[in-house]
Amino acid sequence: MFNIAGKSDNGLLFMKTFSIVSVSLITILLAVSYIRQLLRKEIQPALAMWVMFSIAVAMSLITYLKEGNYGFTDNILNSVDVIYVVTVSVAIAIFGDKSSKITRFDLGCLVVVGLIVVFWLFTQNHMVTNFMIQTILVIAYFPVVKRLIETRENTEPFLVWTGMMIAPVFSLLSSKGLLATVYSVRAIICVGTLLLIMLWIEFSGKKIKELKESK
Repeated sequence: MFNIAGKSDNGLLFMKTFSIVSVSLITILLAVSYIRQLLRKEIQPALAMWVMFSIAVAMSLITYLKEGNYGFTDNILNSVDVIYVVTVSVAIAIFGDKSSKITRFDLGCLVVVGLIVVFWLFTQNHMVTNFMIQTILVIAYFPVVKRLIETRENTEPFLVWTGMMIAPVFSLLSSKGLLATVYSVRAIICVGTLLLIMLWIEFSGKKIKELKESK
């Protein structure tokens, strides 16, 4: 019995270590790749959107830690996401295009996130606040999806988004509690849906190009 339990504990420890290390490494690579594109002026991200991400992801982690007796590694995806989005936000503030305008969508999201923070301060209802934050993080994908569908042109890097898909899958191996699972599953569904749309745009774009060339 001791040996079986020992092997089981070793297996769980290996899975947790693998999850933490792999998610951390993937996120570091994504941050480096994003900042490199920023420095090369290949992208022009909106600072307001990344500030909103920073507040939302930080609030998601705070409410998770307050909800139960959890540590940072129990929701590793959310923990490294905080470092990721804050680092990118700082990089955009220093090296980004200062002419980027705050859109109505950006402003609306910032206001809603601010209201959610106020709600949490007054109610201290960690679980409800966390679910509200997850909703905002889902809505944040809408502008990207809208642009892809309207332009019928994919300008998003498959490699980066694939990494963002793999990280939450690995994070489930070490996640503890409902909120950690919801955070990872929400990310998987959102990024997975976006990747499918990107593939559809690529496929339909090639079809349209072939039809034009055949004429």
